Amino acid sequence: MADSARTGGALKYSGFQIRGQLTIIAAGIAFCCCIGITGALARDGTTLAKASPTEPETLLLNSLREIGDSRMDSALSEIETLLKANPNFRLAQLIKGDILLSRTRAINSLGNVPGASPERITDLREEARARVQHHREPVPRDMTPKYLLQMQPDQKYAVIADIGKSRLYMYQNVGGEARYLADYYISSGKNGSQKLKEGDQKTPIGVYFVTSSLPRKKLTDFYGSGAFPISYPNEWDKQQGRNGFGIWLHGTPSDTYSRAPRASNGCVVLANQDLDTVATSLQIGLTPVIISGEMEWVKPDDVIALRNELAQHLEKWRRNWESRNVDTYLAHYGKTFSSGGQNLAGWSQHKRQVNAAKSWIKVGISNVGMFLYPGRDDLAVVNFMQDYSSNNLSNKMKKRQYWMKDKEQGRWKIIYEGAA
Repeated sequence: MADSARTGGALKYSGFQIRGQLTIIAAGIAFCCCIGITGALARDGTTLAKASPTEPETLLLNSLREIGDSRMDSALSEIETLLKANPNFRLAQLIKGDILLSRTRAINSLGNVPGASPERITDLREEARARVQHHREPVPRDMTPKYLLQMQPDQKYAVIADIGKSRLYMYQNVGGEARYLADYYISSGKNGSQKLKEGDQKTPIGVYFVTSSLPRKKLTDFYGSGAFPISYPNEWDKQQGRNGFGIWLHGTPSDTYSRAPRASNGCVVLANQDLDTVATSLQIGLTPVIISGEMEWVKPDDVIALRNELAQHLEKWRRNWESRNVDTYLAHYGKTFSSGGQNLAGWSQHKRQVNAAKSWIKVGISNVGMFLYPGRDDLAVVNFMQDYSSNNLSNKMKKRQYWMKDKEQGRWKIIYEGAA
């Protein structure tokens, strides 16, 4: 018999005896345990199959599952194993405290700690909610993120941060297709997402790329084991008038295992051991970091269809450029096009002047990457290596284009073009 039953105490979250399901409730507390915890965290391990049995989050969720089955000694053992390796895991400390207190009195909510800061307890409840929710809604293996249309051959991995679910997903490039690898709990901006300006403490939404690596020795302890700046604001952000800087993937202070789901000034924050694992997969200047307000899953066939559609437009643009027919070439550019301070009119004039001096043009395109913009079906980022030659000029460059689907014609048009 569990200790709480022997002593007459009980562990309850939100007033429900823990003999059942871990679920989310709306009234005041971010999560509670009520009837059927095994429905949320399957004892057969199906929702945790990808995780190591000693991985901190697995141990945490195993402990909650044991609580749900009234196996308090086993729950305590799981938490103590977790805390031995990660003594600064504050959520685990809180749950351990509840387990011990339940031996003498009923516990009515997560975090019955006398004199504890209400804000701190709320943060920990939100972290628990986010971690549990992920394992109740595991990654759908028959679906794929809609954003990863095509990865470049030299891009080994892609990172997707789901701000709504406080989760970061790693995908591996397998022949241009994205294959799920792992996922991790994250913290993001205190004021949510959709960053607009400097100091708004929001995390941006968009398609970005890792720009550099900052090792621990060059940072204060606040950033943990390292940091990886990303390319915010990108070209689209700048067109939309968004500003600010210093959006990084980084770790946690040495006295903190993890932070609340909404705790950063706009950065994406991982536990140090998770950041160290992710860091081995990041390529400076190459790895895409896609930040979404809510992960959007689609069938693989939908990704293939859109990829093929964009590829056809890109190929037609290439052929029309080679043809030296400026009108058909410029038809690929949208009315809102801008690049390097030029609008569509300025771009058109420049291209007509340049092409007048050409007797022939050859354009090669390779190493193509395509990424659909989060929250939109009509905006895509396309990167490629361009090999250009003509009768009076030859060059190679990495190029980036933003393609938007024209509402009137239903055709994809270029709204930005420049060096990547």
